[in-house]
Amino acid sequence: MADLETFRAETRAWLEENCPASMRTPMAGEDDAVWGGRNFKFANPDAKLWLDRMAARGWTAPMWPKEYGGGGLTNDENRVLQSEMKRINARPPLFSFGLWMLGPVLLEYANEEQKKEHLPKIVRGEIRWCQGYSEPGAGSDLAGLMTKCEDKGDHWLINGQKIWTSYANHADWCFCLVRTDTSVKHEGISFVLIDMTTKGVETKPIKLISGSSPFCETFFTDVKIPKGNMVGKLNGGWEIAKRLLQYERTNISGFGSNTRVDVVDLAKQHVGLEDGKVADADLRARIAAHKMTERAYALSVQRAQEEAKAGANVSHMASMFKVAGATLNIDRCELMVEAAGNRGLGWSGEGFAPEDLAVTRGWLRSKGNSIEGGTTEVNLNVVAKRVLGLRDTQ
Repeated sequence: MADLETFRAETRAWLEENCPASMRTPMAGEDDAVWGGRNFKFANPDAKLWLDRMAARGWTAPMWPKEYGGGGLTNDENRVLQSEMKRINARPPLFSFGLWMLGPVLLEYANEEQKKEHLPKIVRGEIRWCQGYSEPGAGSDLAGLMTKCEDKGDHWLINGQKIWTSYANHADWCFCLVRTDTSVKHEGISFVLIDMTTKGVETKPIKLISGSSPFCETFFTDVKIPKGNMVGKLNGGWEIAKRLLQYERTNISGFGSNTRVDVVDLAKQHVGLEDGKVADADLRARIAAHKMTERAYALSVQRAQEEAKAGANVSHMASMFKVAGATLNIDRCELMVEAAGNRGLGWSGEGFAPEDLAVTRGWLRSKGNSIEGGTTEVNLNVVAKRVLGLRDTQ
């Protein structure tokens, strides 16, 4: 315990000295997020400074092994780091599918060469990744995917299409599920890594109701990739896919909490205070219930992630977390629009601050949470059948 308190004191001092003041303010929206990558433009020089300083310590991936650029922290040390960052309202230095999804499965399934090639670049934010899973005919039934990957001796040849590929038009690389055996379903899928600058890769953004275009159609036409870009065994991609979905689904609810003003602060600002509390008793009670559920969810996710890192088998807990996480984020956005009152109804023009407009767009964007990462309906069926053991009734 004494060592942990020493670590806390040293961490607190380092953060106070190295976290720029502008990185201790709430983010107005996705435009404030640092995604990294070859062509990423830093709107604020402090954001680049903050990323570089944290990456140098490995604290963008604090629990990854030091040999791959991570921080090498224990669970307890990481909790201290996160609490100290929260204490000063420090922004996350890097948002990255590489950190949240790909990196953990590379640590578990990749060979040594692949780990050394890709993990340090993820830690430093040098490469931005996207996820090539869903297809026009294989969304909720992901195992029905048909993007073809053929063995051409000295390379793999890929042809097919992906849909809802988040930020594919900005990504440098894609981690992708492909079909390497058409005679079987789940056992005919492999997991490959694709450089998005490769000839034959094309992306087309899809505009959403919120006005943003985070999703893309992605096309692969005679795309050649090295044989060494397959992770794990040939036709062994479904196990990797399930593990990665665990990480994706437990992160569905997290992005909003890092990019918008907290719902309690928003309610205090717009509804006002009475005896130091949010003046509207009904809204206050619903926010309190939401916060308690959010805390319970975070602790459950933390436990599951620690079990996964300890080598626990892939389970169906991810489906439960996906439903709960999506519901939490949708509920949070609903509460924020309600708390903002008429300030949460703006779309453009004078009279609305950027944070007001972010609330409206965030609420519209949250509707996709029930679809991405597997629809709520499909995940509820998985929980019913695989977790609760319920049978279909006629």
